[in-house]
Amino acid sequence: MTKFFLVLHVLAAIVAVGPVTVAASMFPPGARRALADPEDQRAAETLRLLHRICRVYAGLGIAVPVLGLATAMSMGVLGDAWLIASMALTGIAAAVLLALVLPRQEELLEAVESAAGADATTEVTATTEVATRTGTTGAGAPIGATDTTTSTGVAANPRATVRLAMFTGIFNLLWATVTILMIVRPGSTTGA
Repeated sequence: MTKFFLVLHVLAAIVAVGPVTVAASMFPPGARRALADPEDQRAAETLRLLHRICRVYAGLGIAVPVLGLATAMSMGVLGDAWLIASMALTGIAAAVLLALVLPRQEELLEAVESAAGADATTEVTATTEVATRTGTTGAGAPIGATDTTTSTGVAANPRATVRLAMFTGIFNLLWATVTILMIVRPGSTTGA
């Protein structure tokens, strides 16, 4: 039964935690691209997909510690220091993901979506104002006509993406440490 739990535990870690670490790492640079060009629908769609992957697989990731506990109980190593340290680091990683990474992703996603919406509204307003002044559409406006498109003011602070990248890096480092502890098992009497 130990091998069965161990296989499920490892598969759950690969299938659930792997996508979260990759998607969370891809989110900050994607957010920078989307904030730099609010009209880029593909960048916004990519952000939505990356955030959804993080949310869904974070929920599936609950299977990893549950199966890990089942494996540890069947191996009789619940009191081993390496396992206790791994469980503590897993809890910290989950807290970082739930309290620091996912909420900041949501904030940046909202900023990107509101910037895209505000740009579209500003563009329609500008075209309407040009058409009213000149009697033509924005494309046919005479040289003297100016476009009144202004900055939306929604652009998120660039430091927000840097902070998100930092928290994501911490999350990934915690999981890497847990993985190393699971493989090396320092002080274990069950063999490596």
